[in-house]
Amino acid sequence: MQPVLRTTSVGSFPKPPQLLEARGRFRRGEWSREQLAAAERQATEAVIRLQEDLGLDILVHGEMERGDMVAYFAENWQGFEESLPVRSYGNRYYRKPIVVGKPGAARSLTVDAWKAAQALTAKPVKGMLTGPYTICDWSFNAYYPDRRSLIRDLAAIVHEEAMALAEAGATYIQIDEPAISTRPEELDLAIEAMAVVTRGLNAHTISHICYGDFETIYPALLDLPVDQLDLEAANQGFQLLDLIARSPWPAGKELALGVVDVHSHGLESLASVKHGIYKALETVPADRLYIDPDCGLKTRTWDEAEAKLRLMMEAVHEVRQELAAR
Repeated sequence: MQPVLRTTSVGSFPKPPQLLEARGRFRRGEWSREQLAAAERQATEAVIRLQEDLGLDILVHGEMERGDMVAYFAENWQGFEESLPVRSYGNRYYRKPIVVGKPGAARSLTVDAWKAAQALTAKPVKGMLTGPYTICDWSFNAYYPDRRSLIRDLAAIVHEEAMALAEAGATYIQIDEPAISTRPEELDLAIEAMAVVTRGLNAHTISHICYGDFETIYPALLDLPVDQLDLEAANQGFQLLDLIARSPWPAGKELALGVVDVHSHGLESLASVKHGIYKALETVPADRLYIDPDCGLKTRTWDEAEAKLRLMMEAVHEVRQELAAR
């Protein structure tokens, strides 16, 4: 029997120092692609073991082979070039993709990494993709006449990647769309694109959305055709739950609730995390409520990421016991 309040993580993990060193050596031409891949596999195993040790229910592989969540796909797909470095937030930069032709891929990009991670554990590992709307929004378009045309073609290629993951055996597939609230007037377009991605997909589908203008796009966001919405909540003091409580939570949808703020070095109190969980339970049934961090953990140190996940699991264990005692 599946536990209530199933736990997971959003996707990325901080890259261990050994992998950062390996990536530097690869960039300088001191290491081969094979040596870098071996270091990535070692780091992936560390991510899997940490999650197993902490007792998470649904695991992620940590995205050790990826830099930026959009640039990674653009670097490996046809039809893209790179810009000069662009600041995304804080002092973090990435090379923003430029669309110069129709996106295409000769083969699946994510299946091998997923297979390698899944082979390390008996627990399910999520397949991780970036959604077509976000890839469009975080790229320069120098080829298509309009955004709809670009998003439509991106949806088709993300769909192919999702189908390849499902055929390989992935039972959970997450399609991240953090840009979905950037242009509220295009929410229908983002929903239309997600319908293409998830069409005929034999897997449990998830879409992670962080730091969004939920006031503007909710409750229309509930129409996004995925099984689960994974939403950040901790960094705004769980105000999102006040918005959700205004109307009944739909029977066919799950909520993954972010309960620790991944953009803060500080560690939340156990009481604050439990408060968020109990507040969510006022609206969302326990069997449809998942618990995870607000977003990917890559901006934290390894020790900070472990501490936040450990706190999250401690809170979940206590709430599970308290619910059972009732």
